[in-house]
Amino acid sequence: MVVLPLETPKHKVALVIQYLGTHFYGWQRQLQLRTVQAEIEKVLMKVLGHQVTLHCAGRTDTGVHAAAQVAHFEHNSLIPGQRWAAVLNGYLPADILIRASASVSESWHARFSAKWRRYRYTLYTGARPNLFVSPFSWHYYYAPLNETLMQAALKTLLGTHHLAAFHRTGSKRSHSWVEVQQVQCDRDRDFIHIEIQANGFLYGMVRLLVGLLVQVGTGKRSLNEFTELWQQERREEVKHAAPACGLCLLRVGYEDSPFPLEVWYDTMPKLVLPSI
Repeated sequence: MVVLPLETPKHKVALVIQYLGTHFYGWQRQLQLRTVQAEIEKVLMKVLGHQVTLHCAGRTDTGVHAAAQVAHFEHNSLIPGQRWAAVLNGYLPADILIRASASVSESWHARFSAKWRRYRYTLYTGARPNLFVSPFSWHYYYAPLNETLMQAALKTLLGTHHLAAFHRTGSKRSHSWVEVQQVQCDRDRDFIHIEIQANGFLYGMVRLLVGLLVQVGTGKRSLNEFTELWQQERREEVKHAAPACGLCLLRVGYEDSPFPLEVWYDTMPKLVLPSI
């Protein structure tokens, strides 16, 4: 009788990842370009000795940050799920941090198990530039912005809509249907914070949307014009995308998250200026 060797069981591990997007060409692995996926996979290969694919909840573009991106990978080593954060952080560059790691079931998937994603866009409206906020905000000082009008425009997007007006070319996605679940636009002195939560996001959606919201905030477009534009899918009129530096993937929601709330829920403080 021939006894076959037992196959080492595979384990699936989920990660909560923070990264400063400034010096990355986005999440997705690209030939000869520095990306978040490639940097983490390089470390996984060093630890495991073979190539591993990292699957994320949502790909971010060049220059976009993440406060609590979620990803998973499979391995057959003896390293426990909760130890992977410390193992990876020992090798990763300074602009990537694994906040936590956990073992998950075989059926769990960072992307397909996610119920929603939430992004925040930050505008800095002060007259003078500020070195310490510029990596995380769009310095918009050209004209006053009315955040109340911007909030009213955002509210028209609530619900499930075909948002082709905010869908950049180059995407492999076959449709533009998005369920927008929550929206928020508020001001704290010189900062305007825009938050959008949806079941998923189109390629370039938030930056195109913010570019158009700014036109509403300055009065260049009325609320009716904004609504008609996206409802009629007039993509050719959405010409200006907000800079990537102001955008951050804030968090990802799951029906049964493998992580405690403090790990992923509110890990990027809002930019504010102290009172004088």
